[in-house]
Amino acid sequence: MTLLSLEALSVTLRDRDVLRDVSCSVSRGEFVGLIGPNGAGKTTLMRAALGLVPSTGASSLTAMPLAHRACHAAWMPQSRDIAWPMDVETLVMLGRVPHLSAAARPSAADRAAVDAALDRMQMQDMRHRTVTRLSGGEQARALIARTLAQGTPLVMADEPIAGLDPAHQIATMQVFADLATEGRGVIASLHDLGLAVRHCTRLVLLGNGGIHADGAPADVLTPENLRDIFGITAWFGDTDNGPVFQPLEVIR
Repeated sequence: MTLLSLEALSVTLRDRDVLRDVSCSVSRGEFVGLIGPNGAGKTTLMRAALGLVPSTGASSLTAMPLAHRACHAAWMPQSRDIAWPMDVETLVMLGRVPHLSAAARPSAADRAAVDAALDRMQMQDMRHRTVTRLSGGEQARALIARTLAQGTPLVMADEPIAGLDPAHQIATMQVFADLATEGRGVIASLHDLGLAVRHCTRLVLLGNGGIHADGAPADVLTPENLRDIFGITAWFGDTDNGPVFQPLEVIR
């Protein structure tokens, strides 16, 4: 089942064509890594798909009523500003807002969703701590937990592992991979190509204003694509511990 469909999506910002005629889809069971150099349009593509920036073309999400959209797709932006000194549990419960009627109190199902999200992000012991007093990495994990608590078929995340330590980067990528295995869909912008190769079922490489390559990691991260889009060389191999990708040198 297709959870997101984009057809000829184009975005112009400040008189600059950021994206042109982008068409792609995300289905249940997929963990799609959206990759590309800085400025390639990864964030813009997801924001346009959600209707957060003006665009032309078609997105299946913007065709939905707002209330339906919020129950279909959860969005974790790159910005992680937390303005109020609430506890972690309250922050994560905000993910349940699309499922609550006006003035309704959280139900047992809402509390169970929050508990499950805290478990997945290994934050049960932090649930009563004030979120503004957490480290940057801990705040990021709490915001990912809020996204998970929303319980949507589709999860969209902009650089979700930036600022996390290596153990929590790996754990978070495994959480997203598990969501896909369970039948949900995930699309996340990523800069760590090594983790993308190990955990994503598919990579979409943006470059030169559009999709340069789309497919299995080994088919996307070819020497030619790495040279033309990233300007690097890399070592990519299948090992006894799974696929390993290591950037090597900048091509001058």
